[in-house]
Amino acid sequence: MMETRSPFLDTVFLLRKSGHLTVFSNLQEISKKEEQEAGDYFETEFEKERLEFLSDGISCHKEAAVWAAKVLYHSAQLYLIRENTAKDLDKLIPKLKIDPDVSSVLSADLSLRFLPQIASVLQMADPHDPLVKILEDILIQFHYSGIGYPLNLEKVNWEKELKDKTYRKLYLERIVEKKAYELAEIPYINQLLLADFGLYKDTYWRELKNNN
Repeated sequence: MMETRSPFLDTVFLLRKSGHLTVFSNLQEISKKEEQEAGDYFETEFEKERLEFLSDGISCHKEAAVWAAKVLYHSAQLYLIRENTAKDLDKLIPKLKIDPDVSSVLSADLSLRFLPQIASVLQMADPHDPLVKILEDILIQFHYSGIGYPLNLEKVNWEKELKDKTYRKLYLERIVEKKAYELAEIPYINQLLLADFGLYKDTYWRELKNNN
């Protein structure tokens, strides 16, 4: 059982445990100690999920996991607290200074899988909110976490993107879970899905058409 430590850590722990998000009413700096504790926590959470996709070759990328948690935490806060925050958006929602790979994408997803819900709420409140564009850019970069959210992924080379067998399996499973039709209709992905379904296609996704 995690002890109460800070608004940031409490938010992260509760969201991962129950799917509920607690938003604290003041913007605070996240200390290096909090980041370290969050990194250790995400490493443990990653290992739990790794047992499900059975891959010894992928390890937790702590930097990406902590960065994603900070993005999620501050995005939720900024939904409620917008007075004099425009100048701080780049600081509160920083860019990750690494090129995404399977390890960083899956590690960031521990938090970023919840980001589409926040982006949707912000979009409904104000479609011209600059924060929406920032979050959508993050989801385009880490689009595994954005499956089911409308994103412009025309520039993605899918054969290159899904070359890792474990990541490909997880990506296809989430497309099916979210019934993400736009992605499922991309010819390369459509071919992979139909090959996986085989004779049981109607059991998994009756409405999916052959788009090859």
